[in-house]
Amino acid sequence: MTGLQGSLFDQGDDIGPGPLDGLRRTVLGDGAWIDHLPGWLHGADALFEELAGSVPWQAEERAMYDSVVAVPRLLAYYREGAPLPHPALVEVRERLGAHYAPELGEPFVTAGLCLYRDGRDSVAWHGDRTGRSATRDTMVAILSLGDPRDLALRPRGGGPTALRLPLGHGDLVVMGGSCQRTWEHAVPKTSRAVGPRISVQYRTRGVR
Repeated sequence: MTGLQGSLFDQGDDIGPGPLDGLRRTVLGDGAWIDHLPGWLHGADALFEELAGSVPWQAEERAMYDSVVAVPRLLAYYREGAPLPHPALVEVRERLGAHYAPELGEPFVTAGLCLYRDGRDSVAWHGDRTGRSATRDTMVAILSLGDPRDLALRPRGGGPTALRLPLGHGDLVVMGGSCQRTWEHAVPKTSRAVGPRISVQYRTRGVR
């Protein structure tokens, strides 16, 4: 795994979220939107190092056509009620829950972590449509740690990428409205020399 290249703008010792008044919303269409705030988490590189070394990462496999292939990233999942691996992740969840309560109407309760070890790790085009999000609007909040990787978005059903956001070093993105049903997102593979990245995804009850 390539070593993390630290951000020049994130050299403090404190780990925690900043204010959310810098969020910028982009309306995607069909009732979908995303909010984006670069560098929201202070001490993101230090948190990356702690999580990379302490989280019980799992390598998973999935069936594809007539074979079984390795999932190209490492995973960890914290169900509702499970203790999160760092207090900063609890603070992030509480801060996001309070901020989005008027729109969301319920708290974020689960956390899924993905470790992208290098540019060969990726996630294919998809929407988080398992559970209630298949029929109802919801939100998925993503905190990115480590070297930036592109989050690509396009309308559901294919076509060219409509938006591409490089996310890392404490960046926050929140996908809301109908985004999981009417749009797809992916982290494409890259041939560029990139270091590792951790994505922390917060979801509501009954959404995967």
